[in-house]
Amino acid sequence: MKSIKYFFQFLLISCLLIFFKIIGLKFSRIVASKLLSTIGPFFRSEKIIEKNISYAFHEPDKDFKNNIINSMWKSYGKILAEYVFMKYFRKIESKKFLEIKGQEILEKIKLSKKPVIFVSGHFDNFELMAMHIERSGIDLAAIYRPLNNYFLNPIMENIRENYICRKQIKKGISGTKEILKHFKLGTSIALMIDQRVSQGIRSFLFKNEALTTTIPAQFVKKFNCKVVPIYIERKSNERFMLEIMQPISFDNDKTIENITLKLNELLEMMIVRNPHQWIWSHNRWK
Repeated sequence: MKSIKYFFQFLLISCLLIFFKIIGLKFSRIVASKLLSTIGPFFRSEKIIEKNISYAFHEPDKDFKNNIINSMWKSYGKILAEYVFMKYFRKIESKKFLEIKGQEILEKIKLSKKPVIFVSGHFDNFELMAMHIERSGIDLAAIYRPLNNYFLNPIMENIRENYICRKQIKKGISGTKEILKHFKLGTSIALMIDQRVSQGIRSFLFKNEALTTTIPAQFVKKFNCKVVPIYIERKSNERFMLEIMQPISFDNDKTIENITLKLNELLEMMIVRNPHQWIWSHNRWK
C-alpha cells in the first residue's frame, strides 16, 4: 500500500517539476506557493503543526497560527519549485540572489584549513547554505536524511550531489563513520539540528524535551573543533539573506548535554527571528 502511495506521489511531483521547468523560475514560485498552500494540509497533520507552534509560542491565538502555517506552505512551494533550478543557482554569482553577512568568517575558516561543524535548521531555502559554503572554497560534506519516498529520493540525491554539495552523507551509523573519516581529512561538516532523531538525547527546545542529534557535541568533545551557526531568510521571491555567525568554542568541561542544549537555544533564536519560514510540520516533540 505504501509503495502505491509513494509511486503516485512520485508521478505527481515529477509532473510538477517538468511543468516548473517549462514555465520558468519566476512563475514556478508563484504557482508552487499557491498550490502548496492549498494542498499541503492534506499531506501533513495540521494538529502536529499547531501543536509545534504552541510549544514555541505561549498561547498563540488562531490568527497568529494560521498566518505562520499559510506562510510555511508558501515557503514549501517555493523551495519545491527552486529544486528544478539548482543548476541555475549554482552557475550564477551568489550576489545576484544572496545578501551575505559574515563572508569574512568563511574566508578565515578556509585559510585556517581546520574543519568546523556548520549547524542550522530547515529555513527557506536551506539548500542554498551548503551550496554557498562549498562555492566559497571550503571542503564540505553535508549530512542529509533520505526521503521516505524511495521513488523520489534518487532525484533529490542527484540534485544535491551535482548542484548543492558534492559530498553527501546519509544519516545513520554508517554515515557517522563516514563523517569521522572526512573530518579527520580536513572536511568541514554541515548538518541540520532541527529534526527529530532516533539516536540522540532528549534536550530542551522551547522548554519541551525533544530528541536531538549529538553529532556536533561529540565532534566538539573529540576534536575540540568550533561550531558555526548559519542562517538563511527569504527577503523576497528572488532574494535571500544568508548569515554566517561567529564560530563558537566550548570549554573542555562542557558536557555533550551542555553543548547540545546551547545549540538548541541558538536554533530557538533563529526560529523566533522568522517563524514563518521554518518547517513546522516535522513531529519534533514526539
